[in-house]
Amino acid sequence: MLISPTCTGKRALIGMLLMLNFMSNMSSQIPTHSFGKGIQFLAKDSSFYLKMNFRIQNQMSHTWAIDNGSLKNHDYSMLIRRSRISFNGWAVSTKVKYKFEMGLSNSDVDEGDGIEFNKTANLILDAWLSWNFYKNLSIQFGQGKLPGNRERVISSASMQFVDRSILNSQYNIDRDVGFQILHHHTIGKEFLIRTIAALSQGEGRNVTAGGFGGANYTLRMEILPFGKFRSKGDYIGSAIKKESKPKVSLGVSYDKNVNAVRERGQLGNFIRDDMGAYVGNNLNTLFIDLMFKYQNWSILAEYADKKTGNGSPFVFSESDDLIGTFYTGTGLNVQTGYMFKKNWEVAGRFTAINPQAGVDSDEVQYTIGFSKFIAGHKLKAQTDFTLRDRVENTNEFFWRTQVEFQF
Repeated sequence: MLISPTCTGKRALIGMLLMLNFMSNMSSQIPTHSFGKGIQFLAKDSSFYLKMNFRIQNQMSHTWAIDNGSLKNHDYSMLIRRSRISFNGWAVSTKVKYKFEMGLSNSDVDEGDGIEFNKTANLILDAWLSWNFYKNLSIQFGQGKLPGNRERVISSASMQFVDRSILNSQYNIDRDVGFQILHHHTIGKEFLIRTIAALSQGEGRNVTAGGFGGANYTLRMEILPFGKFRSKGDYIGSAIKKESKPKVSLGVSYDKNVNAVRERGQLGNFIRDDMGAYVGNNLNTLFIDLMFKYQNWSILAEYADKKTGNGSPFVFSESDDLIGTFYTGTGLNVQTGYMFKKNWEVAGRFTAINPQAGVDSDEVQYTIGFSKFIAGHKLKAQTDFTLRDRVENTNEFFWRTQVEFQF
């Protein structure tokens, strides 16, 4: 029997309500003394801790085509860009941590209509357990973000602009199911090195069958020569917490998706031939990124390079029919912001992507953004203006406004 996305969403919501009722009977709530800290529970015997957060992003966008220097063909939309609920904490020991996050808005529930997803809604974002089993070594198992480009790993609740750059939307490696080994060590007083190695399935989140292609291998290293950022600021957009001394984090990630069968590796359409068999190619992705913060300034820069094992983005059937195209090429994103008094920020972003010939057109985007942080990223209003310059396509200008609320 097929279960509709609506039915699945209702069942998930009922399940969460029952779980909350169970926790209220079994545990004591921890008083929350400030907005944005979530709803917290601690078991009476201190055997587990849970924090629940809920957030929404309401967005309005306007788009115009640029024709001979004039704005034409105005289009607009108002939508719930994101609506999510998350649970995280620890169980039995503070060394055993977990996270569960689910998307509730239509823009989060996508790609669930194929046989790869058993024709059910694609609701779950994160569902993992981690164990700090030895000193600075931890292992994580389940579904979560791969250690790819920094902009993707930064939460969508903590972005500097209304949304991420086009570099991220076209080249990121997103979420997957598998294992991650995390390690960090410090040289001297401050010089910090982090490494993450991941082995995952390769087809992305919520695939119910899996194993259509090969495994996915990801390796990331980060160097923080001047030590940690305040409040994990190397993975938070904007200078919310001002650094009294310059702080830098340089990251490099390499991902190899063996015999990938989706157009973007963990994302995009599945590639199958006329007989329904999955057809793929090795997909290799390199990311280099940097986060810099000092006082009121913040800078994020990223470079991406994605290519197939044989150098061609095209997949042909045995009869030489084109059956799929991998999104390959390079991209560069640089953004900077300055935080004024009373947490007003002005930020600028330059993004350029250069897909391989035949995949897509080159594109450059220029964005300027304005943000008011009322309670950090937990309650904020953002607006940005973007000029989209596309080779061989109509150029566009768009304006977006978004309000974020999270308790």
